[in-house]
Amino acid sequence: MAKSVGSFLAESAQDAANTCRGGWKVLLNKGPSQFQFWIIALCIGIAAGFAALLFRKGIHFLQSTLYGAEDINMLHSFANTLPWYWLLVIPAVGGLLVGLILNRFTPDGRVRSVADVIEGAALYEGRVERKAGVASAVASLITLSSGGSTGREGPVVHMAGVIASWVSDKIRADGITGRDLLGCAVAAAVSASFNAPIAGALFALEVVLRHFAVHAFAPIVIASVAGTVINRLEFGDVTEFTLNTGTALQFYHELPAFLILGGLCGMVAVALMWTIFWAEDMANHLQEDLRIPRWLRPAISGLLLGAMAIWFPHIIGVGYETTSAALTGNLLLHEAMVFAVLKVIAVSITMAGRMGGGVFSPALMVGALTGLAFGMIATAIFPNVSGTTTLYALAGLGAVAAAVLGAPISTTLIVFEMTGDWQTGLAVMVAVSISTALSSRLVDGSFFLTQLERRNVHIAAGPQAYLLAMFNVTKIMRRPDHPRAAQEDLCWEMISEGQYLDRNATLEGAMPLFETLNAAYLPVVRLGNEGEPPVLLGAVFHVDALRAYNKALAETAAEEHS
Repeated sequence: MAKSVGSFLAESAQDAANTCRGGWKVLLNKGPSQFQFWIIALCIGIAAGFAALLFRKGIHFLQSTLYGAEDINMLHSFANTLPWYWLLVIPAVGGLLVGLILNRFTPDGRVRSVADVIEGAALYEGRVERKAGVASAVASLITLSSGGSTGREGPVVHMAGVIASWVSDKIRADGITGRDLLGCAVAAAVSASFNAPIAGALFALEVVLRHFAVHAFAPIVIASVAGTVINRLEFGDVTEFTLNTGTALQFYHELPAFLILGGLCGMVAVALMWTIFWAEDMANHLQEDLRIPRWLRPAISGLLLGAMAIWFPHIIGVGYETTSAALTGNLLLHEAMVFAVLKVIAVSITMAGRMGGGVFSPALMVGALTGLAFGMIATAIFPNVSGTTTLYALAGLGAVAAAVLGAPISTTLIVFEMTGDWQTGLAVMVAVSISTALSSRLVDGSFFLTQLERRNVHIAAGPQAYLLAMFNVTKIMRRPDHPRAAQEDLCWEMISEGQYLDRNATLEGAMPLFETLNAAYLPVVRLGNEGEPPVLLGAVFHVDALRAYNKALAETAAEEHS
């Protein structure tokens, strides 16, 4: 018996030694690159975390300076004590500064935000515009500090994207690595901004990368934790909102009410998004018809916001004071309903004026007010089977925000982390699921994806739709000296009939032409000035286009399932 035990121990020791030697070989061959990537992810997380922290501290400093508020979380209470003309002037001057900055440093006078980060992840190998991104961050800082009625998550996410893009360019990262680094930066920025490490990591995966690949999970979590640590070193382990205790759910009896609340919040979220888009379209028409300089557009919006703030200072800034009042039940029914409508109007004016900022924080405020108003009515009708009105406010907060972001998982978690209330998860999850299911049928998935769709960037439909836009026809065409080039005389005949592609075209425009003309190839030309003949550069063959498209689909599928 002793011999067999000794033999067993010897064999076990030999197996362990072989395993260690095999593990050492793996570490030598594959470990350093993985470890180095995690170190880079950690550094990006720290940088993005500090960027989010400095942005938040900058808002605090400027708001307290401009409005004289000792505590900016009580901003509208301080604004009530200011002269009316001061409330009118501050947003207008802030808008003027924003317009001048955007006019100087962006090609279109538009603020970059989360939608541009999603576009960068999908189409540009994890890169975003750096110069326009920095200008947008400065513009959004001024907007939020001077009374713009938006949130800080949009500019913070894009700032993180700028940091990741700079690193990706420095290390010459490929598309997969660039997207992973972008996800790391976004996760850290969201975590540092809201003290929400779990939600920060899932936000990057669910909203920006739009997949949950295993290879991206570890570095994104590392960066998210780094961002959270930076936040907690400054602010401590405190939640964004403080709730009253005792938000108990009367379990099964109240679930139908939260289903109804979810449907209502879905409609409110859609109304919020549609109002913003309608206001933006209206502002575009007015700017064109009245020939308003684009640098003046944010100032006009600022003036309108200032006029609203004279009577309703609740619309100023992010709106955390009003959101906290809703979550603690310190508002009357008519106040909750009026403030919700006014916030929607204020956000639409800010966005339409291209002043900058994000839509997440306004969605939280509108959702909390909607939930509170619904809860007051529901508990009044069924007092014997109802919990507290603040529970409805919490569920409404999550439901509207989730529908706007198109991110039920990360939004549910960010609500829990921002409030510290994990006991009412059932109510929040029910409301969130119904609101997102409803709103996704009425818009293109989310506010951000609808923004992109309005710019003819078809990311909402998935890779099969947007991958075609990534291929310029000049990269796929066969040039005249190619061994199997198209016949030049036939190409000129097609050109004379208008059957050709401009050299700036992509496969997104080429594929419908192949379908319509049933052609084996299409000529690619460089158009000259007026009166000059076009120059034949080559021809794109249908089979080459399909081959490139199929390869891109396979690579995308491999990345998302690795």
